[in-house]
Amino acid sequence: MFINLKNAVKKYGSGETLVYALDHAELTLGEGEICVILGPSGSGKSTILNMLGGLDNLDEGELTVAGRRITGLSGEQRTDYRKEDVGFVFQFYNLIPDLTVEENIQVVADISDKPLAMDEVLQALDIEKYRRRFPKELSGGQQQRVAIARAMIKNPKLLLCDELTGALDTKSSKQVLEFVEKMNRQFGTTVVIITHNEAIAGMADRIVRLRDGRICENRENGQKISAAGLVL
Repeated sequence: MFINLKNAVKKYGSGETLVYALDHAELTLGEGEICVILGPSGSGKSTILNMLGGLDNLDEGELTVAGRRITGLSGEQRTDYRKEDVGFVFQFYNLIPDLTVEENIQVVADISDKPLAMDEVLQALDIEKYRRRFPKELSGGQQQRVAIARAMIKNPKLLLCDELTGALDTKSSKQVLEFVEKMNRQFGTTVVIITHNEAIAGMADRIVRLRDGRICENRENGQKISAAGLVL
């Protein structure tokens, strides 16, 4: 398994204020799959993303990603893991306003050990024609594609997407999801999408649902459809 999360526990508070963000959760995911994780606010979706991305440590349990034991890594080791193996795409694009599209992406390429070719990534996301533009000159969907390019330029093994369509209209949302699908197909990147939007689950190889810190559903999607066919 590419991702193996076992008996995962993350707690906050103590005594009467104790809250389980993850309550003995378990998750397995194969390499190259697209996984969509669904659940209401407070269900543990963001906590799982933080663990998979090396942004936080479990209190109990084990996490392995691509054969690498993530549980118990030091802060410096988790930084190396994020640098080498993980790409992040968030709801808000977090582009540097004073840098062009190409410069925003190059910032990440410069600190990567094995970056993809700039032109390859720009072409794959159909943003080559915007390479000299600044973020303020782009639409929301275009900016999100730049954010995906920035995450993909370092050739990560795992792409984590947190509500990546939350700030977009329906047309832009579908286009962005099509490009995520293309990245998965073209580069073999394993993708985890955290979302409230049930319709996005249609494009997943695996659908996972959380409630109260527990995984209440984990199944292969036998009726997978392309992102282009989603009704958002």
